[in-house]
Amino acid sequence: MRTKDYADVAIKRRSYFSALFCLATSSTTLVPDRPSLAQPNGLGLTVGLVFVVVGFVLAVFPARRFRKAGTSVVPGEPSTVLVREGAYKVTRNPIYIGLILIYFGLCLVLTSIWMLLLLVPTAIVLHLGVVKREEDYLSWKFGDAYRSYMNQVPRWL
Repeated sequence: MRTKDYADVAIKRRSYFSALFCLATSSTTLVPDRPSLAQPNGLGLTVGLVFVVVGFVLAVFPARRFRKAGTSVVPGEPSTVLVREGAYKVTRNPIYIGLILIYFGLCLVLTSIWMLLLLVPTAIVLHLGVVKREEDYLSWKFGDAYRSYMNQVPRWL
């Protein structure tokens, strides 16, 4: 029987992405003769910045919707309302998709193979350690309403 009114996620804060970004960036800048995706150019910078902007929109506006609904956006804190409006009509995890797009865009902007290589384990940890646990919690908290939402809206795109 569940006793905690929050998702017992592996990563409590989204600062995990910031820490991973710092690790990858320092690897990119400190390792001599580092491999890169390509030589920096205008196309890579432009495409990377598009990913960053789209990711930012997907991360920020859904978070605002949580605040407007009066529920926490922080993983590991209690949810009080099931949010299904805005980007949540299209995907159950727009904030996480946004963070991944920002990270990928920065990989392109910085032409960092290290960052790109760290993106895969980041996505796996996010999926198994956060998203799956949040889904278990939300199913417990909101019951059939959340299960119905899960059947109607995909986890990812």
